[in-house]
Amino acid sequence: MNPVIVKDVKIGEGIPKICVPIVGVTEEEIIQEAEGFAKIPADLAEWRADWYEQAVHVESVKEMLRKLRGALNRVPLLLTFRTAKEGGEKYIEPEEYAAWLKAAVKTGCVDLIDIEMFIGDDYVTGIIETAHQYGVKVIASNHDFHETPKKEELVNRLCRMQELGADICKIAVMPRSAADVLTLLAATEEMYREYADRPIITMSMSGMGVPSRLCGELFGSAVTFGAAKKASAPGQMEAEDLAHILNLLHDSMV
Repeated sequence: MNPVIVKDVKIGEGIPKICVPIVGVTEEEIIQEAEGFAKIPADLAEWRADWYEQAVHVESVKEMLRKLRGALNRVPLLLTFRTAKEGGEKYIEPEEYAAWLKAAVKTGCVDLIDIEMFIGDDYVTGIIETAHQYGVKVIASNHDFHETPKKEELVNRLCRMQELGADICKIAVMPRSAADVLTLLAATEEMYREYADRPIITMSMSGMGVPSRLCGELFGSAVTFGAAKKASAPGQMEAEDLAHILNLLHDSMV
């Protein structure tokens, strides 16, 4: 397993890194959230740009990224436009989505981007190629807000992300039972042990799935998501509580 290094953060090594989403709607709210990162235990910041009121206007997004880069200082910035199809706030056509991400990476203000795997292989590989040209790392992702697929399907999706050239592979699913949480964890462990040569991120959403957000160090998930003000997905804990629990578990495991 080769960790992905972004600024001073090694993703895929040691305690799972904590990523905190920025979900403000207005420029003022977004910058206020970013300035608060100096007071919270966050390893990464994720700007959920689909929440932004000007998200579809590329020039506004580019200007917002420049301001975010300054406000976050050394905290690595992950840029995400979560589409409505995968639980996001706005609908966007695949062609527009690809152009939007390519324009964003060219600003030099982004450290990582999230690409939804099911946007289409050609779009995914094209965005990855552009991102890598500009030194930006890529998280390929898939979010299922309806169910938890079978273990074999989860592993297959993660392997496919790896084949497409993503630097990090991410999957989030909705549990309908405790057994679904175990399915997600079993898939994570199998992927990590048998197939992964780069970091993976997995989680079972909602309150039922909270344990999956805490045990990544054991099962192989490299990043977990915690909230500062408002959660961007069901089941996110407060970042400070998350950091405390992760450290307690780590100390008990060594």
